[in-house]
Amino acid sequence: MNFIEELKWRGMIHDMMPGTEEQLNKEMTTAYVGIDPTADSLHIGHLVGVMMLKHLQECGHRPIVLLGGATGMIGDPSGKSQERNLLDEATLRHNQECIKKQLSKFLNFDGKEANAAILVNNYDWMSKFSFLEFIRDIGKHITVNYMMAKDSVKKRFNGEGDGMSFTEFSYQLVQGYDFMYLNQNYNCKLQMGGSDQWGNITTGTELIRRKTNGEAFALTCPLITKADGGKFGKTEKGNIWLDPAKTSPYDFYQFWLNCSDEDSKKYIRIFTLFSKEEIEAMEKEHEAAPHLRVLQKALAKDLTIRVHSEADYNASVSASEILFGKGTAESLSALPEEMFLSIFDGVPQTTLSRDALNAGISIVDLLTDHTQMLASKGEARRELKGNGISVNKNKVNDQFVADAGCLINGKYILLQKGKKNYHIVKVEA
Repeated sequence: MNFIEELKWRGMIHDMMPGTEEQLNKEMTTAYVGIDPTADSLHIGHLVGVMMLKHLQECGHRPIVLLGGATGMIGDPSGKSQERNLLDEATLRHNQECIKKQLSKFLNFDGKEANAAILVNNYDWMSKFSFLEFIRDIGKHITVNYMMAKDSVKKRFNGEGDGMSFTEFSYQLVQGYDFMYLNQNYNCKLQMGGSDQWGNITTGTELIRRKTNGEAFALTCPLITKADGGKFGKTEKGNIWLDPAKTSPYDFYQFWLNCSDEDSKKYIRIFTLFSKEEIEAMEKEHEAAPHLRVLQKALAKDLTIRVHSEADYNASVSASEILFGKGTAESLSALPEEMFLSIFDGVPQTTLSRDALNAGISIVDLLTDHTQMLASKGEARRELKGNGISVNKNKVNDQFVADAGCLINGKYILLQKGKKNYHIVKVEA
């Protein structure tokens, strides 16, 4: 497989330095992408760079993931109008371990393979530099004029945000040195990243050329946007994380499932390993019956299984069916507690004691006195008579009595009026 051709048809190339394709065609090439370990999880915004490395490895080349332990202590001005919070070393090390586990689901770190992925942390070499050594050995090779010409720096100097500290101004020198260090110690000849990183990446190629006369190349991918102008990977709840404790597998699945047709055509090329022929066949199927959401379902399935598991994917599908009316009492009971709470996030809750439930509570009293889900007992009886009330997805009449046998996961009862009006009863000891 030709790496550049693979990225081209997937729409994953924005800029490329002359000679990059020739280098990749000539030999197994080592390339890196940098990730700031500012959290203990990746979010889906990181996946573009990770997928670039995945395709690189699939094409026989060697990927390096550089975690910016040092640069994470500084903050990158690219695309930002404010400085980042600085992290201590213990936090950065914790974040590194968590991120590696997530990366292992995409990249092969098996050291027996010639092109096994490598994880490095720039804190390991930058922490050994004294300030005087750095400005003597590195700073003198790049002029201030060159650094000021970068777009990311210009924007900050022209009044965007609160200006730029010397710390952040030095960021491109630190990133440039990273590239040179990897070039000298790992024979890394290519740095990849988002299009907003072009200035930082080319500072590295320039430093390598000036200081070592070595070969170095740059390649960037477009920044991912949404068709409606919204920011990719952001929801009302914030980032879509890969860590299930930060974003549940159900919410992760739903994000991809709810992509627009236009976005899903782009995302399925970028975030999956489906071949061109497979994607084109899916697109034809999608165009013939858009309401079936073929692309969205394929995208959501592929990524949920890769990032989480097949069991999480199956549970997410069941949860969707429950929420949109196709679920059963059995499928509801089979949901893990985290998934149950995730799909009914924001639904009103009432807490009851276990003793009260053990004695049995009539459905009319449960709907009114205990939960105030309905305003009066007369309204409750009318809804029950009209077959409008369900308990745990089963229709009930006005003779129904709720007891401990109704509990889901040993502690919940799901009340439902009509199609979309839910209420959760949580039972505590």
